[in-house]
Amino acid sequence: MSRIERVFARGGPVFIGFTVAGDPDMERSFSAATAMIDAGADMLEIAVPYSDPVADGPVIERAHHRALRAGTRPVDVFLLLRRLRDYAPDLPLVLFTYYNIVYRRGVDRFFSEAAAAGADCLLIVDLPVEESEEVAPHAARYGIDRIALIAPTTSPERQHAILREASGFVYLISLEGVTGERDHLPPGLAGLVGAVREKTDLPLAVGFGVSRPEHVRTVLDAGADGVIVGSALVRLIEEHMDDGPRLCEALRAAIVSLRDGFSSSSRT
Repeated sequence: MSRIERVFARGGPVFIGFTVAGDPDMERSFSAATAMIDAGADMLEIAVPYSDPVADGPVIERAHHRALRAGTRPVDVFLLLRRLRDYAPDLPLVLFTYYNIVYRRGVDRFFSEAAAAGADCLLIVDLPVEESEEVAPHAARYGIDRIALIAPTTSPERQHAILREASGFVYLISLEGVTGERDHLPPGLAGLVGAVREKTDLPLAVGFGVSRPEHVRTVLDAGADGVIVGSALVRLIEEHMDDGPRLCEALRAAIVSLRDGFSSSSRT
């Protein structure tokens, strides 16, 4: 059983924290990631910094640019993964990236290095399912799951096509648009979760817009198995990046608060 399967097989909801590797530099990025782990993150999604992160809103976009200004390269991201794998051997690590980075480095080389660094799965945000054959053999060769994205606008026919290629878990986008904190999650979330649930046995995790305990509760009550929180945590890194102890405490407090949504959900 893989690390991904084990964490979902425990039976309770799964909390997935997101950060951009190298934001604002490698040492503080490692400290922020380990603070999330210590605070109770069940899984981490680590983004490879990219100059044109079209799926991300302004908070995460600024994090990409901070990391790039600090000189973060893919090889540094793999080093960060190795350190996190040593720190938390059983914690699933998701590598979040855009296809240009994979293509420029060489698809086979990228998957090989990701696997050697301890990545469990890869989420290539802008690779359409029609072009998944570009990466499928390499993912299989190195034992890396490929996370699928399904949005509220994805047609039922396209959902089937995406799910045929998916492994690990399915990432459901809660809303239309880019990442970022929202006041409310869309009312149709339960319908999306239910529709995808009928088509796959893979675990379902919801991201985009999830930033408050009541959002976490809404996601779980909609039937999801996990929640993904990005912008709300990245914003804390931005606000406290010059005060390491304060940054770690802010991340810890945020994750503890967000996990309160677990206990108030009807799923627990």
